[in-house]
Amino acid sequence: MIACENLALGYGGKIIFQNLSFTINDGDYLSIIGDNGTGKTTLAKTLLGLKMPLSGKTIMPKGAGYMPQQTELQKDFPASVREVVLSGCLGRMGWKAFYSTDDKARAAEAMSMMNILDLRSKCYRELSGGQQQRVLLARALCAAKNILVLDEPSSGLDHETSTELYRIIDTLNHDKHITVIMITHDVDAAVKYSSHILRLTHDKIFFAAKEAFIGNA
Repeated sequence: MIACENLALGYGGKIIFQNLSFTINDGDYLSIIGDNGTGKTTLAKTLLGLKMPLSGKTIMPKGAGYMPQQTELQKDFPASVREVVLSGCLGRMGWKAFYSTDDKARAAEAMSMMNILDLRSKCYRELSGGQQQRVLLARALCAAKNILVLDEPSSGLDHETSTELYRIIDTLNHDKHITVIMITHDVDAAVKYSSHILRLTHDKIFFAAKEAFIGNA
């Protein structure tokens, strides 16, 4: 179970939103939508324990894989695809100095699931935008036990590439039983793939199962 209870978030003494409460269960697919500046990324980071709330609390199992928005500098990262994907296992290594056989097998499986195994020796900076997003999703899978938190995974991609990426995420949710929390501006994709939708605006919070969201849209 993942939950927020009377959550209030903000920064610099400014409240972004307050009194947020919701619950999703194992295997659900939550899309978080809303305008810029409404706290979507801040909420994701709070669920992951990377930011502290002003008040209230969150419940989130450990071991979530996180795919943040990619910066322009990161797009030019001079490492192989395999190295980037393997770095998702760093949180599992503890005091180990080297990746284990299990880590390497996990990375290979993630690359295979993302259909990028043939790119494993290529330099990350030489890939297309869609290929880079697949690499980052594979990296997040290496870190994940059964939860993925994705922040605008289709940002900067064309429609065809975005559609394919959403299809992959949907397969992970349904076939691999991975709980998905995704921030997106693509309302159509949210309605098509999600089980639940959280809409944040500057003056209102709306959380519901997809069917109820469609009825109130």
